[in-house]
Amino acid sequence: MTARIREFLKARKDEGPCLVVDLDVVRDNYLSFAKALPDTRVYYAVKANPAPEILRLLAELGSCFDVASVSETEMVLAAGCTPERISYGNTIKKESEIAAAHRLGVTLFAVDCDAEVEKVARAAPGSRVICRIHCDGSGSEWPLSRKFGCEPDYATDVLELAHRRGLVPFGISFHVGSQQHNVEAWDRALASTAAIFRGCAERGITLSMVNLGGGFPAKYLRKTPKLESYGKAIFRALRKHFGNAIPETIIEPGRGLVGNAGVIEAEVVLVAKRSPEDEVRWVYLDIGKFHGLAETIDESIRYPIRTPHDRDEMAPCIIAGPTCDSVDVLYEKNPYPLPVSLAIGDKVLIEATGAYTATYSSVGFNGYPPLRQYVI
Repeated sequence: MTARIREFLKARKDEGPCLVVDLDVVRDNYLSFAKALPDTRVYYAVKANPAPEILRLLAELGSCFDVASVSETEMVLAAGCTPERISYGNTIKKESEIAAAHRLGVTLFAVDCDAEVEKVARAAPGSRVICRIHCDGSGSEWPLSRKFGCEPDYATDVLELAHRRGLVPFGISFHVGSQQHNVEAWDRALASTAAIFRGCAERGITLSMVNLGGGFPAKYLRKTPKLESYGKAIFRALRKHFGNAIPETIIEPGRGLVGNAGVIEAEVVLVAKRSPEDEVRWVYLDIGKFHGLAETIDESIRYPIRTPHDRDEMAPCIIAGPTCDSVDVLYEKNPYPLPVSLAIGDKVLIEATGAYTATYSSVGFNGYPPLRQYVI
């Protein structure tokens, strides 16, 4: 919570939940990444929060961008970015989408299998390709390797096929999992990456880039290492596995860039017990999983929640959203401590919600509008 957000919320007249993002925090975060990893280019993961104001700011600061769709590509270009600063990082793309991005000037695409290589070769001839490999996401709160990435032993074959199809085998990418708490998590992935570089060299293919992915955490309830610790650990791993021949590197922060820049203001709709004997209350908010808080699935992300009564006695609660879907429960397995004096109509602040909230908000479920966002 920044003073700018606090003042904005005091003056706010609109009803319903809203997200407020402070651009000053986004700017400071970008500069912190540039300082912690000075030889690595930042490719902002647009999916975290594609607000035009955020994209314009980052484009002005010199950021590059990781996109997952043609629409995101168009948004980034509209914000003032040039195509050579865009990486199409989604490994699951329609051939028509590859062609559309290529027409817009994008020439860097991620792949993780032969079939995707064939599509890029047909739709974006001559482009550079990065092969995404599977990576152990242990230590992260939101793993991202189940759906994406080939086994490392297969990557050399994928890149050799790209070479035969007239593409430029450019490098390797991986993702150690979102909200990664282990600063050493990049070490094993870089060991695999270095082996692939050597395997490709033996086949006459010279790779140039390592995409280190995201994983850099926002500060929620759990204590996280400092960004400088991640930078030092990553550089140690690069030196360990590549020696003095460190390739070009990029990172794709999303949550780490915008997560702590945003705060959601919500309202308590109902406080209830299922029976007079129940010790645990149910607290229903006017925002839930379908309106921006999807990352509470399996209680993976536990957001800091502030109330006007935080100095009062606390007791565990089950927190749920307002819809008539029974899965719209945020925290039940591990009840959340909230003040016993919390009452219907109280406003609560859900902090560190600048990433993956507005973009996850559904349109029209139960008639609720999508989460309103203000960027200040």
